[in-house]
Amino acid sequence: MGDIILPRRMFLWCMAVIYMVAFVSLYVQIPGLYGNEGLLPARWQLRYSGKPLLEQLLSSPTLLWLGPRLGLDTHTAMELLCLIGAALSLAATLVEALRDSVVFFCLWALYLSMYQVGQVFLYFQWDNLLLETGFLCILVAPLTLVRGSRGIRQHDCVTFWLIRWLLFRLMFASGVVKLTSRCPTWWGLTALTYHYETQCIPTPLAWFAHQLPVWWQKLSVAATFVIEIPVPLLFFSPLRGLRLGAFYLQVLLQVLIILSGNYNFFNLLTLTLCLSLLDDQHVHFWLRKADKTSDNDSKLWSRLCNLLELVVWALMIVGTIVCFDLQLDSSKNGITTRTAFTYHQFNHFLKTVTIPCIWIGVLSFTWEMVTSMFRCACVSGFLRRFWGTVQWTIFGAAAASMFAVSLVPFTFIEYDSNARIWPGIRRAYESVDRYQLVNSYGLFRRMTGVGGRPEVVIEGSNDGTTWTEIEFMYKPGNLSASPPVVTPHQPRLDWQMWFAALGTHTQAPWFTSLMYKLLQGKKDVIELIQTDVSRYPFHQQPPTYLRAHRYRYWFTETNADGSYPQRWWRRVYDEEFYPIVHLGHTFLEGMLNQYGLKDKSAPRRVSNNTVARAMQWLRSQVRGVPTPTLIWTLIACSTTFCLLQGLRKGSKTGHIKLANEATIREHTEKVADGSLDECGKPDEQQSEGEEEEDEGEEKDTITDDEDDEGEDR
Repeated sequence: MGDIILPRRMFLWCMAVIYMVAFVSLYVQIPGLYGNEGLLPARWQLRYSGKPLLEQLLSSPTLLWLGPRLGLDTHTAMELLCLIGAALSLAATLVEALRDSVVFFCLWALYLSMYQVGQVFLYFQWDNLLLETGFLCILVAPLTLVRGSRGIRQHDCVTFWLIRWLLFRLMFASGVVKLTSRCPTWWGLTALTYHYETQCIPTPLAWFAHQLPVWWQKLSVAATFVIEIPVPLLFFSPLRGLRLGAFYLQVLLQVLIILSGNYNFFNLLTLTLCLSLLDDQHVHFWLRKADKTSDNDSKLWSRLCNLLELVVWALMIVGTIVCFDLQLDSSKNGITTRTAFTYHQFNHFLKTVTIPCIWIGVLSFTWEMVTSMFRCACVSGFLRRFWGTVQWTIFGAAAASMFAVSLVPFTFIEYDSNARIWPGIRRAYESVDRYQLVNSYGLFRRMTGVGGRPEVVIEGSNDGTTWTEIEFMYKPGNLSASPPVVTPHQPRLDWQMWFAALGTHTQAPWFTSLMYKLLQGKKDVIELIQTDVSRYPFHQQPPTYLRAHRYRYWFTETNADGSYPQRWWRRVYDEEFYPIVHLGHTFLEGMLNQYGLKDKSAPRRVSNNTVARAMQWLRSQVRGVPTPTLIWTLIACSTTFCLLQGLRKGSKTGHIKLANEATIREHTEKVADGSLDECGKPDEQQSEGEEEEDEGEEKDTITDDEDDEGEDR
């Protein structure tokens, strides 16, 4: 692996942006989800028993325990922590010096605090992935605030390697679970014929993707398996070309998912993890910038590497053709595809490769450790070499511990391999499990909605006869409404409505709370459904009655003449999901009491100090603003600022180079004229000119290219 200065900087910048998106998205939804009048008040998760603060933090690691000490109720404390996280991540986006280990530790602790009380609305794999990646950022980021340097450190390749290992675990497990689940659509390669219309919140492009021919959908499923199962093994290849090829395949998959579905910041986070496959040389290629490192590789070695890479890609293509029986179908002008292996054969393959995958990780990690150790040994100066070795030892031990603990959730994909994990590692995993340091992953395990997309539609009435549908902003409802584009925002209520439709209302206790709050006309909850409350059909008076039905939705098809239909969706009635209820209804009261959704404790005093009033004022400023608009405004402004800052730095660098060139020309002309002979030391002054040129080049060097001496000052 070459130098990773630029990919590391890009990774930390992207993580700051993703943290900002996550905090802002959650902040807007706190009142309706976790407020005192929300669906699942967060204060129910914190039982103030009078125990010492440290004991409370150990039992439930969240900074919300500090709320009472600051005179804040839980709702206000949550908003404060979210705003601090958003402001801190925005500052880190704009100022490189703040992309620091201390800052990333604060961001991780703040998001973990939200996660601990988030309940069902925060229990998504991307929240776990953000916490795990965020913790790794603490090891990857420099200690800028403490030491005042952003230079590369000798152990950075070791800590940055953990990002690559996390990407491998995420992609490999996501591919494996699709087959181990025995889902007939994945095994039949027909999953994508259902996926586009049955995913939680599709985009408009999902409708067009759904219209593609079946042979193309099946070929796309086969390509997905290849990208997610064998290609991740190339992440650890010593051949640079294979790693770059794997990088572009992962980027292609994530971009296609972003275009066809609204998966909040998840795909952006996965793309950020993919940066661990790059090196400075390739980033310079993107920037059309000459690489500063000289290429001493012989042509013979280069050709040999290229030949090996071609052999690997050829084997990958042949393996794909054999495993999925790819054949040209001239009658349909397409390619026929089928799964040419059985579940037993795949299970045997998984048992065979799981442990070797771990050993591949061990060898790759050991190589990074050894090479970074030699770099420490090659540093000139005893004190700098000693300090570099101490850093290498500390961060190497931390990276080795993280790698070892991650083996437990990774081997969840195969039972026998998991049983062979050393008990000491298993105990270590159990001790840190509450902090979400490492997690297991497996996306799209089973394809839902094979018989039509289930969708819950809530209806309200004031007389029990005339019913009006309550339309959500994002989830499908209105047949004529275009699918929205909300990435990277995640409307968490809309997502849970999708999960609720897959089962019964008893499997989603929060749904009873939703019905109860809508009957009460709670504005915070209504704003989860419609940011513009005037578009809510019962904004003037709460409905007297509510009910919910389940429908089956499908995308419409193109007309026979090839024209597009007027509606995006079609639907048929399925069954009753929730009976007709009103305030005081026996069934509603029974469900509220059964799930403990009715607060029987005495009303708590709402905070009214300076901080609380500031929170209320800020809330009033963002109320009514669409969350995607707010998020994209912040992203656009911060990105523009960073680009202008980069252009300004580049312009300044250009002026310095021009000045240096002019100085050199002036000295050259004087030497040619012989005018420097009057000083008696033309050679020394020429040397001084060369030194000035070197100093100019040092000023031109970006901060990430600082040498170890500058980093240790």
